[in-house]
Amino acid sequence: MAIMKKKLVVCVQLENESVEEMKASMEKAKEEGADLLELHLDSITHLDTLINSRPLPTIVSYKPFKSSGSSIKTSCMQVLKRALELDVEFIEIDYEVASDPGMVEHINNRRNCKIIVSSYVRGGNPSAEKLGDLIAQMQSTGATLLKLEIPVDYITDLAPIFQMLTYCQVPLIVVAVGSRGLISQLLAPKFGGFLVYGSLEEKPVPGLPSLSSLRKVYKLENLNADTKVFGLISNPVGHSKSPFLHNNAFRHIGFNGIYVPMQVDDIKEFFRIYTGHDFAGFSVGIPHKEAAMACCDEVHPLAKSIGAVNTIIRRPIDGKLVGYNTDCEASISAIEDALRGAGGAGRALAFGAKTRGAKIVIFNRNYDRAKALAKAVSGEALPFESLDNFSPENGMILANASAIGMQPNSNQTPISKESLKAYELVFDAVYTPKNTRLLQEAAEVGAIVVSGVEMFIRQALAQFQLFTHGSAPEDFMRKLLEQF
Repeated sequence: MAIMKKKLVVCVQLENESVEEMKASMEKAKEEGADLLELHLDSITHLDTLINSRPLPTIVSYKPFKSSGSSIKTSCMQVLKRALELDVEFIEIDYEVASDPGMVEHINNRRNCKIIVSSYVRGGNPSAEKLGDLIAQMQSTGATLLKLEIPVDYITDLAPIFQMLTYCQVPLIVVAVGSRGLISQLLAPKFGGFLVYGSLEEKPVPGLPSLSSLRKVYKLENLNADTKVFGLISNPVGHSKSPFLHNNAFRHIGFNGIYVPMQVDDIKEFFRIYTGHDFAGFSVGIPHKEAAMACCDEVHPLAKSIGAVNTIIRRPIDGKLVGYNTDCEASISAIEDALRGAGGAGRALAFGAKTRGAKIVIFNRNYDRAKALAKAVSGEALPFESLDNFSPENGMILANASAIGMQPNSNQTPISKESLKAYELVFDAVYTPKNTRLLQEAAEVGAIVVSGVEMFIRQALAQFQLFTHGSAPEDFMRKLLEQF
C-alpha cells in the first residue's frame, strides 16, 4: 500500500455530518493537503456511498454518536464488516472488539485492508509503564497499526506519549485529546510517529493543528530524531505568530529545529518534566515571564535587574537553563526610533525607560503590582482607573504592556480616545491585531504610534540568535511579518 511507504502521513477525522457535508469535507481535506481520511460513522446507512466516493485512502472507524446499549455492538459489527467487504484501506477496531470471535473471522478473511487496533485510555495521566503494558496487550491482536486516544489536562501529560512513540515496535498513532495536546501531533515525527492529525481550516479542533499550518508553518516531513525543539511557553498561546516566523527562518538558514506553541499552566512543573536536551530553547509569554526566573539555573544580569525573562536556553554543555530578556531593548529602541522619525513586556519597558532617564508612572489593574514595579524603577504608581484622567503635562509617552486589545478582544482599549490627546507617542505591545483600537484612536488624535509588531520582530531577532548561536536573517523575517 503506497500510503504506508510515505515518511509522514497527514490524516483528517470527519464525523457527525450529513452525507453531502461529509463528501464536501472529504474533497476539502484533499484540497488542503491531507493524505488520509478517517471517517467516524455510527451506522452502516451511508457507508457504501461514502467509500465509493472517497478521494483519498480512508480509515473507517465506528463511533456511536446516537446508538446505546446492546445496539452499539450490533452497529459496530455491521459497519466494520461492511468496510472489510468494500476493501477499504484501513478499519479501526476497538481493542475489545478486535478479540470478538465474529470479528476475528472477518479480519482473517480480509483482502488488502489494514487493521488498526485502538484503545481510549481512561484514568487520567497514564504512566509510561501503564501505556507500555497496554501496547503489549494490543500487539497480541496481530494488528498492522496501534492507536491510542489519551485525554490530557496538562502539557506535561504528554511526556509518556513521546516515550511510547520512540520505543514502540509497531507503528503507533496517538491522539492526545484536548487543547494541551497540540505538540503531540507537531512533535510526533521527531519521536518516531508516522501519522499526524490535522483539522480543516473552517472546522478547527482543539489540540490539532490546521492542515494549512502543517503545510505552511511546520512542514513536519523535515523532522528527524536530531531536530531541536523550541517553543513558546504561554497561556493563551494560539494568538502568537512566533511559530510562523521562527520555523520559516529556521528553514531559510538550514537549521534543524522546530518551534511550537506550548500551552503551559504550571511553568515549574513543565521544566521538571521536560529535562531532555531535545527541548533546547523557549520563548516565555503571558503570564509566565516573572515566574520563569525561578526555573532558571542562571539569569543574565539585565533580566535579573528587570525581574522577568522572556527567553530560556538549555545550555548544550551541561543542560542548565539560562534566562534572558530580549523585550527590554526591543521595546525601548522601537520607541526611540519612532521618536527620531525612523518610522513581562511591562517590566522590560519600565526598566528600559529608567535606563534612558524617563519619568515613569505605572498603571496596573493590580495596584499592589503597580506599586512594586514603580518602586523597583524609582517611579510612581497610580490605580488603573485613574489612567483616563492622568494628564499632568503634554508630550507624554503611553505604553500599553497589558493584553488589553489582543484578539479575540480587539474591540477593547485601556484608555479613552479623548485622553490620548495628551500623548506625543503611543506604543502598544499587542501585535494581534497589528493595528489595535488603541493605535487607531491614537493616530486619529495626532499621536505618533508604534505597533507591537516592531517590538515583536526585534525581540524575536535577538531570540533567534540565542536559539541558533548565529545571526538572524532580519530582512527575511521582516518580510515574513508583512504578510499579516
